[in-house]
Amino acid sequence: MYAIVDIKGKQFKVEKDQTLNVPKLNEKVGSKVEFDNILLTNDNGKLSTKSTIKVVAEVVSHDKEDKVVVFKMKRRKGHQKKNGHKQQFTTIQIKNLKAAKKAATKTKKTTTAKKVEESKD
Repeated sequence: MYAIVDIKGKQFKVEKDQTLNVPKLNEKVGSKVEFDNILLTNDNGKLSTKSTIKVVAEVVSHDKEDKVVVFKMKRRKGHQKKNGHKQQFTTIQIKNLKAAKKAATKTKKTTTAKKVEESKD
């Protein structure tokens, strides 16, 4: 069984006991995180876009990727600019794909407005 999950705007294919590098999450190392924005699930060949599962993961570490160098140059103008950055990411390990509890649907009761007749004296 696997699922396609949206984590901070990026899509990941997740399976049980898989380790992923995802964009930086504001969670402590060792804490559990649940992702409920499931786009697609595959359960033994049965594809479903309307799923009621949650992905439970554990935060393993926070790190930075290798430095990306951005070098801009305009030829024959003497203009050069060098810049770079290290993108932060979080390593998570998928613990479980579990069925989410069905949310109780709240029915909205429509109240009919009664006209109040004012008596004139």
